Amino acid sequence: MPTVLVVEDERDIRDVLRRYLERAGFSILTTASGAEALRLLPSADLVILDLGLPDIDGTDILREIHQGGVLPVIVLTARSTTEDRIHGLELGADDYVTKPFSPAEVVLRVQAVLHRYSGHPTPSGPVTYGNRRLSIDEGAHRAWLDGALLDLTPTEWGLLAAVARAPGRVYSRYELVNQVRGYEYAGYERTIDSHVKNLRRKLGVAGADVVETVLGVGYRLGLLRDETP
Repeated sequence: MPTVLVVEDERDIRDVLRRYLERAGFSILTTASGAEALRLLPSADLVILDLGLPDIDGTDILREIHQGGVLPVIVLTARSTTEDRIHGLELGADDYVTKPFSPAEVVLRVQAVLHRYSGHPTPSGPVTYGNRRLSIDEGAHRAWLDGALLDLTPTEWGLLAAVARAPGRVYSRYELVNQVRGYEYAGYERTIDSHVKNLRRKLGVAGADVVETVLGVGYRLGLLRDETP
């Protein structure tokens, strides 16, 4: 039974989410405090995080979660501009839900994010590409380029892992939304380009060659998978 940590300063919202999530079979922890949330993180399998907390800004908690390892996060906030959404996703959020919201939709998004983290069969050990230039270990959620470990947000990792599953295949932005998010997400398709840009920046001068643009279609991995010995 996965444990969902709900970090939200409005009691009514916490209570509604608890009822819906428990009905869906999840174990629930709740808190209105950012400091308490940081203490509870090791007990959670997924976090629903309000950004407007009274003691610690939610973006600081998001950074802390990203630095500490791989823990899925769904941001739940009244900050609804496109810039806010992109900023939250760039900081490592797996999804971004704006208030007011449908509790039933939040449950579906929680299920989709958890399924995405556990649903793909993963090869045992790293897989290499481009004569061992790029190495991806899906089981460990790690990737290396030219021997250097890449510091990727969950979304950037999801994009790289998605295109690497079928090197040379072109993925449309719509397909990548479903690969990375696990379901259709209205409005997110427009932000894929921003995430690819950030991913390429972390890949350095080789970024555009590793993740290639196919004009009018989408993106593909520009390296061939190495033959296994």
